[in-house]
Amino acid sequence: MRFWLRNEEMALEEMVQRLNAVSRHTDEIMHQDIVPLCAADIQEQLKRRFAYLSGGRGQDGSPVITFPDYPAFSEIPDKEFQSVMTYLTSIPSLQDAGIGFILVIDRRQDKWTSVKASVLRIAASFPANLQLVLVLRPTGFFQRTLSEIAFKFNRDDFKMKVPVIMLSSVPELHGYIDKSQLTEDLGGTLDYCHSRWLCHRTAIESFALMVKQTAQMLQSFGTELAETELPNDVQSTSSVLSTHTEKKDKAKEDLQLAQKEGQRLLESLREPLAESTAHSVNQDQLDSQATVQRLLAQLNETEAAFHEFWAKHQQKLEQCLQLRHFEQGFREVKATLDTASQKIATFTDIGNSLAHVEHLLRSLASFEEKSSVAVERARALAQQGQQLIENKHYAVDSIHPKCEELQHLCHQFATEIGSRRALLSKSQELHRLLETSMKWCDEGIYLLASQPVDKCQSQDGAEAALQEIEKFLETGEENKIQELSKIYKEYETILNPDLLDHVQKVFQKQESMQEMFHRRQASLKKLAAKQTRPVQPVAPRPEALTKSPCPSPGAAPSALSEMSENRQGRDSSTGDEEEGLAILRRHVMNELLDTERAYVEELLSVLEGYAAEMENPLMTHLISTGLHNKKDVLFGNMEEIYHFHNRVFLRELERCTDCPELVGRCFLERMEDFQIYEKYCQNKPRSESLWRQCSTCPFFQECQKKLDHKLSLDSYLLKPVQRITKYQLLLKEMLKYSRNCEGAEDLQEALSSILGILKAVNDSMHLIAITGYDGNLSDLGKLLMQGSFSVWTDHKKGHTKVKELARFKPMQRHLFLHEKAVLFCKKREENGEGYEKAPSYSYKQSLNMTAVGITENVKGDAKKFEIWYNAREEVYIVQAPTPEIKAAWVNEIRKVLTSQLQACREASQHRTLEQSHSLPLPAPSTNSGKHEDRPLGSLPATLAGLQALCTSLFLLDDAVSSSTSESSALSRKRFTLQGFANLKGQRASPTSPDRKAKRHAVKSDPTPFGLRGWSKTSHSLEVPEDEGGWSSAEEPINSSDAEEDGGVGPKKLVPGKYTVVLDDEKGGPDTLAMRSGDVVEVVEEGAEGLWYVRDLSSGQEGWVPAGSLSALLGTSSSAQCLSSSGK
Repeated sequence: MRFWLRNEEMALEEMVQRLNAVSRHTDEIMHQDIVPLCAADIQEQLKRRFAYLSGGRGQDGSPVITFPDYPAFSEIPDKEFQSVMTYLTSIPSLQDAGIGFILVIDRRQDKWTSVKASVLRIAASFPANLQLVLVLRPTGFFQRTLSEIAFKFNRDDFKMKVPVIMLSSVPELHGYIDKSQLTEDLGGTLDYCHSRWLCHRTAIESFALMVKQTAQMLQSFGTELAETELPNDVQSTSSVLSTHTEKKDKAKEDLQLAQKEGQRLLESLREPLAESTAHSVNQDQLDSQATVQRLLAQLNETEAAFHEFWAKHQQKLEQCLQLRHFEQGFREVKATLDTASQKIATFTDIGNSLAHVEHLLRSLASFEEKSSVAVERARALAQQGQQLIENKHYAVDSIHPKCEELQHLCHQFATEIGSRRALLSKSQELHRLLETSMKWCDEGIYLLASQPVDKCQSQDGAEAALQEIEKFLETGEENKIQELSKIYKEYETILNPDLLDHVQKVFQKQESMQEMFHRRQASLKKLAAKQTRPVQPVAPRPEALTKSPCPSPGAAPSALSEMSENRQGRDSSTGDEEEGLAILRRHVMNELLDTERAYVEELLSVLEGYAAEMENPLMTHLISTGLHNKKDVLFGNMEEIYHFHNRVFLRELERCTDCPELVGRCFLERMEDFQIYEKYCQNKPRSESLWRQCSTCPFFQECQKKLDHKLSLDSYLLKPVQRITKYQLLLKEMLKYSRNCEGAEDLQEALSSILGILKAVNDSMHLIAITGYDGNLSDLGKLLMQGSFSVWTDHKKGHTKVKELARFKPMQRHLFLHEKAVLFCKKREENGEGYEKAPSYSYKQSLNMTAVGITENVKGDAKKFEIWYNAREEVYIVQAPTPEIKAAWVNEIRKVLTSQLQACREASQHRTLEQSHSLPLPAPSTNSGKHEDRPLGSLPATLAGLQALCTSLFLLDDAVSSSTSESSALSRKRFTLQGFANLKGQRASPTSPDRKAKRHAVKSDPTPFGLRGWSKTSHSLEVPEDEGGWSSAEEPINSSDAEEDGGVGPKKLVPGKYTVVLDDEKGGPDTLAMRSGDVVEVVEEGAEGLWYVRDLSSGQEGWVPAGSLSALLGTSSSAQCLSSSGK
């Protein structure tokens, strides 16, 4: 640096010296150093032409100054005269001026007195050497005679250093000066134009001044450049370089203008010769050309001096800019590599599984790849620095240490990466060894669990099982951990407490498994070596068999020994089986954990490698316009799913590693969180459609290449759907091996919940495909079921032909059962692939569940049932694909209707209770067993109003969906809200004091409310037997199937008297203890095959199994109907 500054100072000093020389030489050329006088300064005096330098020369080369006839010569001020003389004598070269000047004074038209005065004045004020003075005397006779006489008498007055010669005529002048050196007015041939001479002199002197000023300007500019302080940043240095270059270009333009001016002046001086080759050039003209050429040479010298200086200065600025770029790159690379080293220092995790280690290795490789840009830049920067040093940069002492530091940083980074990779490779090797050992143990345990115990009891079976075990043990040399101390020593660098504990657990598992194998081997060897004992026929003694249960004394030891061996064998087999099941549970748990970790890693790779890259500015140019702002559409809520599994669910699963059978609790506790999959699956069609539109986008190909994925993104977008369906398979496997374990109930509940979520997800996928529905589907309540059916219609209203056509031609409809309505839609298949091929559903109609009834069985088809609306004004005959699907739908609809009925009943009871407080209490009855029946019209107004409000509410077919239902029409009775609410309302408290009274309150005819299926008269349950019980009469269209279907099914509630055929001990507070032969009266039907009855003999009431009762034939009309229906 100091050396360069010294060179800079030397370059500036050299340029200043050369430019000073140019200025000095310019003055010398123009004689400014002797007579600092220019033509421009005395231009007016020179224009008078009282004296001029024509350029003529004497015989010895003396310059000739001519004083032409000028009448006002005596009037010229002395100062002006002296200036002109001084200027004219400064024009010739010093060599010519040294010879002396010849003065030609033309006074032919003047008087002698004037001649005398002029000569004396010239002689007195001439500033240079004189060689000769030639005076042309006046031409008039008198003046000529007078001048001759006066000159002779006044010769002493003209005594000068040089002779003064009086000439009478021009020819005499030619004797002293050649005609070619004299102007035309003196009879010569010399071409002289005073105005042209004056113009040339002014131009030459102006050019000389320009040369001098240019040299001075460049000198000042060079000094300014040299004294400029170098900036410390790239931008400022670039700005200085640009500014100086602009100034240099401007100075160079001025220099070029001066050169052009000199060339133009030189051409002007040479112009007369160019016009005519015969034209002679005088010495003054030659001297002028030489002067201009010398000035041009000085100008070239100025240009050369400045160019050399600028080259060095520009080199300095460019090297400074290179240095600033190098320093800036050094700072950036150093910061990047320092950050990378700090990040490497945070990579302390060595992995807790093989998959985790492989993920860490991939992350390390990805990090190394991303950091390789900085490393390569550092190496390139170091090479650039070396190149600067080789090019003799002025800042070598600053560049060299930085190059060494860059090389050190690259080496350090490579070393840290290599060290980290070596540790992870060691961890990978150890985890692979541990997983190999665990897999070997699991395979061995599975082998033990899969060996059938019964077949091992024979000698051949034992030998075959023993061979399997021995063959498996032979594979242990290459699969199991040989020496624990060797593992400790070899992997000491990576064995942290967690990994050490894992190694010990695996080794303990291996030892336990080997111990199990050894025990099994010992048992099998005994069974294989056991000889079959010969059977000796011995006649048993009857008295011994009857009197004593013990064997004979001689046989006792062997029998007891064999029994003990068999018991031990069974105990050992049972223990092995339990241990085998535990191993299988661990095997399933390991699969659950491994697949869960892999799933989390795959989600992370997609989110980091695809989703995050969509916001990377460096990747924007690869993203097609169709993908802009579509990240949420393409990936859905995958990030939410990832965070749930990574932060919560995976950690909870890992806590169940030692107790796999308790994993069901993890699922149950997080069941609400699994609802996020419903949102993902609902978005999947949109994601699939977007992927099909943009799958060829270069962005996806570049991301897949970086991630080194073999499959494209759409395969990974399907992972969440595959994962949620995988759980139920793993839970089924775990449940299969955990039937008698502590967490079996949780596993069963978790399995049911997961299946419920899958069903909800599947239903929601169908639900979002409904089109044409004007309302809000969420207002219909929860979606309970959905499926495709064949539907016939049978409506009361409408054209006859249309009704007939609708009865025989089925419609294909997709039904959606909600809590508040059932929707009928038409399924439409869409063209396309994948999710684009998913069907859509065109909405046709809906039925409000508050006005719906069902008939479970339809004549002639066990897969059909009826859904009818508004008291059968609209009837829909629905055919399910299978009887099972029909049963499921009927049960679900029954639950909905029952829940609505229960809600109405509770509301009616609540209102009745409220009004009962405002009514007078009835008089107490003296007979607790008999109460007067009350018609429906006598009910409180609120209850009657509630019943009127529900006149069109559902009619529930209480028949069983099985095809083996009771053939009696009683099995298809229907319940309306009016009658069923009263009947059900009586069941609220079977043990309450007024229970019996309320039981007989249903006597009114419900038909005024527009409800069908009831007889015109509804009787009390305690009417005489000859009047019959509940009527089962129905319209033929609704009861034909029940009349034809035969078989015996579950018993239905038929009011009347029954005989107990089976003893039933009291099993609960509400159950009734009975003995065979007791006569009871049925009060109501309960759930799960229980009937509520009253013992006619004791008056007690309670619940009894329906199967323990038999109807009294011939005692009631209802019983007769039951009997006849069974025929």
